[in-house]
Amino acid sequence: MVSIDLNYRKKLWQYGKQAVEVMRELTKYADVIIANEEDIQKCLGIESKVDVTSGNLDKNSYKALTDEVKKQFPNVKYVAVSLRESHSADHNGWGAALNGQKGFYLSRHYEITDIIDRVGGGDSFAAGIIYGLSKYADDEEFAINFAVAASALKHTIPGDFNLTRLSEVLALAKGDGSGRVQR
Repeated sequence: MVSIDLNYRKKLWQYGKQAVEVMRELTKYADVIIANEEDIQKCLGIESKVDVTSGNLDKNSYKALTDEVKKQFPNVKYVAVSLRESHSADHNGWGAALNGQKGFYLSRHYEITDIIDRVGGGDSFAAGIIYGLSKYADDEEFAINFAVAASALKHTIPGDFNLTRLSEVLALAKGDGSGRVQR
């Protein structure tokens, strides 16, 4: 499978071509799209009816957005969209949506308070969905919950790397939010 992370950065697109010109062509070859709603708009030119400024996300609008992505790119099997509710710099709501081959899924929602570091949060989500879909392809809902759990845990670790263990991610993805040390 080929994945594409539509992580738009404005300063990277000041050299003759717009992101939409390049990314729409590349996306034709992808099986998995990883993004947020702004990345989809900036990289694919697909408008969303999502209002992120309120801090509360209307998750139903993500189904329409991901349906439109799959309509415009029929080769795409999965669209994974991160759902961040920024309440403050160190308090975020965190979840995701997955429009897969078997249906549309919303992950568990986490309130992450006392965020240590957001750097690497998106990359850990991307790595989590790639791992989740390759390991749990028959359970798309668990795959998106795995990705969100991996990323939620990364927010508690300084630096760019997710230094959690697979067992910790699996425990959280399966619903164990106790934070107890697993021995």
